[in-house]
Amino acid sequence: MNTWQRTHHILYIVMAAAVAMVVLVACNAESSMRKGDQFYARGEYFDAATEYKNAYNKTATKDRSKRGERALKMADCYRRINYTAKGVGAYQNGIRYLDKAHADSRKQKGELLPEEDSAYLATIVPATLHLARLQQKSGDYKNAEKNYLAYRDLSANSPYNVSTLQMDTLATNGLIGCRLAQLWKQKPTLHTVKKEPIFASRRSDYSPALFGDDWDQLYFTTTRPQAIGDELSGITGTKYADIWVSKKDEKGKWQMPEAVEGELNTELEEGACAFSPDGKTMYLTRCSTDPDYPRYAQIVSSARSDAAWAKPQDVRISKDTLSSFAHPAVSPDGLWLYFVSDMPGGHGGKDIWRISIEGSVLGGAENLGAPINTPGDEMFPTFRPNGELYFSSDGHPGMGGLDLFCARQDTITHQWTVENLKYPMNSAADDFGMTFEGVHNRGFFATNRGDARGWDHIMSFECPEVLQTVKGWVYEKDGYELPAGLVYMVGNDGTNQKLSVRGDGSFTVVVQPQVHYIFLGTCQGYLNHVEELYVDTSSVSNEYVLQFPLASMGSPVLVENVFYAFDSAQLDSASTESLDRLTALLTENPNVTIELSSHCDFRGNDQYNERLSQRRAESVVRYLIDHGIAADRLTPKGYGESRPKVVKRRNAEQNPFLHVGDTLTEAYILKLPDEAQREACNALNRRTEFRVLRTTYGLFDKVAATKPTEPDQRQPQSDADADAADPAAP
Repeated sequence: MNTWQRTHHILYIVMAAAVAMVVLVACNAESSMRKGDQFYARGEYFDAATEYKNAYNKTATKDRSKRGERALKMADCYRRINYTAKGVGAYQNGIRYLDKAHADSRKQKGELLPEEDSAYLATIVPATLHLARLQQKSGDYKNAEKNYLAYRDLSANSPYNVSTLQMDTLATNGLIGCRLAQLWKQKPTLHTVKKEPIFASRRSDYSPALFGDDWDQLYFTTTRPQAIGDELSGITGTKYADIWVSKKDEKGKWQMPEAVEGELNTELEEGACAFSPDGKTMYLTRCSTDPDYPRYAQIVSSARSDAAWAKPQDVRISKDTLSSFAHPAVSPDGLWLYFVSDMPGGHGGKDIWRISIEGSVLGGAENLGAPINTPGDEMFPTFRPNGELYFSSDGHPGMGGLDLFCARQDTITHQWTVENLKYPMNSAADDFGMTFEGVHNRGFFATNRGDARGWDHIMSFECPEVLQTVKGWVYEKDGYELPAGLVYMVGNDGTNQKLSVRGDGSFTVVVQPQVHYIFLGTCQGYLNHVEELYVDTSSVSNEYVLQFPLASMGSPVLVENVFYAFDSAQLDSASTESLDRLTALLTENPNVTIELSSHCDFRGNDQYNERLSQRRAESVVRYLIDHGIAADRLTPKGYGESRPKVVKRRNAEQNPFLHVGDTLTEAYILKLPDEAQREACNALNRRTEFRVLRTTYGLFDKVAATKPTEPDQRQPQSDADADAADPAAP
């Protein structure tokens, strides 16, 4: 083989290798596209973006059409996983390549077929809108405006149907938002916001939710490396999210967060939790995984027992198995579960819906409609106790990404009005997931502002305001908190609310100046208690404290601070305040009859003690009759020393030498080694009590006065008859 032949042979081998390499690269690009499409179909956008990027890089620069299409697929994934900067670059590359490819085709063919122009515009028009929205989200308002206008021109001048009313609405609102954002930054609201490094990790931390009687626990969602499981999410590229909690110490300082104990967290994805007003139920979002199907979020609930959360149970919202249900929130009255879904019947994107959770059967799902929902995404609903609904949206005019909004409902028309929280609560990035510290306009929210990776972090906020509030406690008279209590609040301004109490029996509610309020404290098995309040006008915040001691209908109730002259039945003047409270209680509960009993200690003979205690009981009854209580509602009874005190929890806490359930008999007392202890027991035995006999006093008279009596109907003629008809009677 001569030199020329050898050279030719070598060139042939090199060319063949080059062709093979081109074919191999092209095959690899197609393989990456197929993998990317599979990941995309399952909603695993992080993994899909990686494959689309591989395919893009392996596509020849001169193949402008394919390179542009692959850049836009990559951009779409970046948009969905909040890689804003990468998304902007990918959209710009994709649009540029497709513009050049379209120009090349027009130059080569002279005139394109309508379907070719239509296909080009059907891709470029939504891509231009997405680019504008991402530029707005990055704070590049100048270029965002430019591309919103470009979208509008492309859409308006195209002879093809390449846009929708929903897209046009998003473009219009985006353009308005770009212009408003710059004004809002010049005139910030009174809110102050600050970073909270104690909750931060090297990944995303979001959806904070305050919990506890004193709002001293902060639950939130995190993808930090310490989350359960070893796999990384194909959606985000981070660990699957778990719910963690931070608690305040005795000095009120937040402690390092820890994973929630119990069975809440699994190797699946859990997050975005919310609590029922009574604190007994947590609702949260859970995402399952399936290698062959898209990932659909579902809402589950967990019951709280012994300070731990039980294994979550499914909340069946709909028979629709192809829609996501996420971001739960419970209305302040506990009757409605609000959530986010992409189910059919919405306004586009993700909408806020609600479903009735009153009783054991869930109601049908209702879309909140306009003006809350838009063609964009409305997400992360939450409530302030005054009924204001807060949520995040990228469909309303805003600063960029998800903005925080407040929705208020008119009490008469039930129409909603929506207000942007403006700067500094909002930024060009995503701002979402608020939680409030009770009735106050302070708490926490999540944002990815200032994070180039798009990871979320928790910030605190506070807005000064003049607030008039009532702090009340519902508890057993001579006992402890009643977490099952309810308080009804009625005001002469039309207020009519039912207030649940927290685990410590307390509630907090906002009240308005120059309004007269009546509060009725109730609990099953207890008598009602009424408090009245008039709120003065004030330029400073005030907290009014109300107590609701409820008397049991099933056991004797101590009448505290009733005093008699020594060895006499004469009431001491110091007893007046306590007896006036008893008078008020009987007035508030007009259908109740009671036995008023007096008890002595074991000193003195039995007959003398019984006579003395009877006279003392009669003295109290006379006082009540003199102050307007009907005599036939009162039965005086002196028990002398025959019914010694049975120690209750409160007695044991005040006297550590006693134990709950001990009976303070003479023998028990005499065995005590200390004289002070014996005297303390005698003091407990010397007491005035009442117990409920009937709860139907006067009711039959009212029935008889309003309803004719049939000749053969037997009406109650005596207390015994009435007791027989009253299931609550002893």
